[in-house]
Amino acid sequence: MRLVVNPQRGSYKIFFYDRNLVAGSGIVEIVRTGKGFRPKNYKYKPVEKRQYKNIPSKELISALRRSKIYLTVGDKNFESFLSDLQISFKYLNACRTCLIEDRITPLKNKNSVRYGREKICLDCAKKELRRELGYLGGTGTLSSAHLEKLLELYMDLNRVLGMVQPDRLDISKTLFDRLEAHEIRKTCAIKDLPLPKRFKEHCGVEHLMPVQQLSVEAGLLEGKDQLIVAATASGKTFIGEMAGVKNFLENRGNTLFLVPLVALANQKYSRFTKKYGFLDVSLKTGVSRLNIPETRVKANRSMDSAIIVGTYEGVDYMLRCGRTLGKIGTVVIDEVQNLEEPERGHRLDGLISRLKFVAPHAQFLYLSATIGFPHLLAEKLNSSLVEYMERPVPLERHLIFVNRGEKIKLIKRMVSTEYKTKSSKGFRGQTIVFTFSRSRCHDIADAIGEGKAAAYHAGLTAKERREVETKFEKGELSAVVTTAALAAGVDFPASQVIFDSLAMGIEWLKVQEFSQMMGRAGRPDFHDMGKVVVLAEPGATYSRDSKLTEEEVAINLLKGEMEEVSPVYNDEESSEEFVANSVVCGGEIDNLERICASMVGEIIDILPVLKKRNIIKVDGKKVVMSPAARVMAEHFIGLNTYDKILSLITVSDDPLEILAEIECDEPEKNQK
Repeated sequence: MRLVVNPQRGSYKIFFYDRNLVAGSGIVEIVRTGKGFRPKNYKYKPVEKRQYKNIPSKELISALRRSKIYLTVGDKNFESFLSDLQISFKYLNACRTCLIEDRITPLKNKNSVRYGREKICLDCAKKELRRELGYLGGTGTLSSAHLEKLLELYMDLNRVLGMVQPDRLDISKTLFDRLEAHEIRKTCAIKDLPLPKRFKEHCGVEHLMPVQQLSVEAGLLEGKDQLIVAATASGKTFIGEMAGVKNFLENRGNTLFLVPLVALANQKYSRFTKKYGFLDVSLKTGVSRLNIPETRVKANRSMDSAIIVGTYEGVDYMLRCGRTLGKIGTVVIDEVQNLEEPERGHRLDGLISRLKFVAPHAQFLYLSATIGFPHLLAEKLNSSLVEYMERPVPLERHLIFVNRGEKIKLIKRMVSTEYKTKSSKGFRGQTIVFTFSRSRCHDIADAIGEGKAAAYHAGLTAKERREVETKFEKGELSAVVTTAALAAGVDFPASQVIFDSLAMGIEWLKVQEFSQMMGRAGRPDFHDMGKVVVLAEPGATYSRDSKLTEEEVAINLLKGEMEEVSPVYNDEESSEEFVANSVVCGGEIDNLERICASMVGEIIDILPVLKKRNIIKVDGKKVVMSPAARVMAEHFIGLNTYDKILSLITVSDDPLEILAEIECDEPEKNQK
């Protein structure tokens, strides 16, 4: 028999163990007498009974003499009592929570969990965790299981609760994982590379970064086509600069540097203009129909410049209208992971194929920070893969479960804390906050404080966006709050990225999108470390069709793997790209089939449908385009949109009203 004694206020709880099972329990007081400390008011009940019965104290003393005695904590009175009776005892480290529930669970290294200033058993820690999650409400099975696994891993309930209790937030306890920086490897000096002298004098670089070294070793300077996949701020842009300027100075043709957004094109144009003052640099982004100062960007618009910075659509529009691009020696497609975008992926895919047709001898370079199965994509693009996924600075990733009403208060706190820090390079910590809507951008920015943070989204004028960019680059803003739709936008040098939401409109982010946005945290020239904080609302969803809640999506994104880029295009997308390809090749069927076949995605056989609708005709080995087909090509619309326009013009002659009807059918990317 073993007896476990647990001191309580004014009394002692005694557990009787027989063969590792609780046989019964007793309650007794210990009082001082003339003979020392002695038992008083002893009560006992067997395990199967509910009521305690008074028992003579001598029976307790008899049980103590024939049993092994364990004290859960030191107690001078009880120890003195045992000493007077010459009864030996030992100490037992037991779970206090179990003792309250009349259970004995010895604490050992394998089951001892830190909670507050004490330790409890793993089972009790899991119960406490479930209780706290119950207060949040709606926590998914996946997230609950994840938190329990973290509890088993850390054996620290304080740390795990730090992810679900913002009022007790300690960022050191919310760490999901840490991505370490790479070891600095020896790279070539620019002066030792076969690059033109004028480039070396103006590029502002002395030694290559690791991914640049790998690209050079893989044949960059010999004109090889490459898919370069590397973390944000690893130096991918400079790879395009080396090849582009070299090819131009060696008379192979101009450079097209294509990006997905106007804001990013403006930024690249500004940087290249300052950096390569000995070259003509131009900008091709399309012209705003609002002729006001804030939409006019003073820029060289020539298509004969050494470096032509443009948006995908800006350059594609020229091709769709049948215009020529001149002699192109290098094509750089930045953010090529946009091939996976539901709305624009087919257009980028078609653009790449059209550029390959009009510039067959150009060197093609595709840049991306994140893409699934890059070796398969490189094969489809007929290019060699240069992959370097090590980060130039370490990255901490934090996961916090928090109700939506608490998010802004928490964001404000984290932004303020980060801005107070300063890196070894002398830069303040600045934050990018990603959220799901434009209105939410302003709510968060206003909460952080006027002059401290700014909203940044497509609804601002070009002038307003440039002002935000300038202030952030100067370190005058602690945070920029933007929509997920601008994740591939301007290259803000942030040390911290906070996800207020994991949705883009009503759709959850994909792993590729999340990784791209996450990669914005931490820049080697500015920061010592990057930090990503995911704020996940338990039970939250943005669509009735979603089977996952936000905290479950968060875990999937942090752990998830990216999918292969292998789209199959529908009627709308296939018809749009088919007519655009027809314009570029002059309708020659053999060339048309070659362009379509070179696309990464799969176009369905749309030719019979277009012929039946008299949108195109086939004359021998040539496609003859109708005016409708040319309208479809020039205005980036497919067959379904074309049919809708035909239907709308029968009931309205107001172009704005027709446009509004078409736009209302498109998913809103920046609203909940």
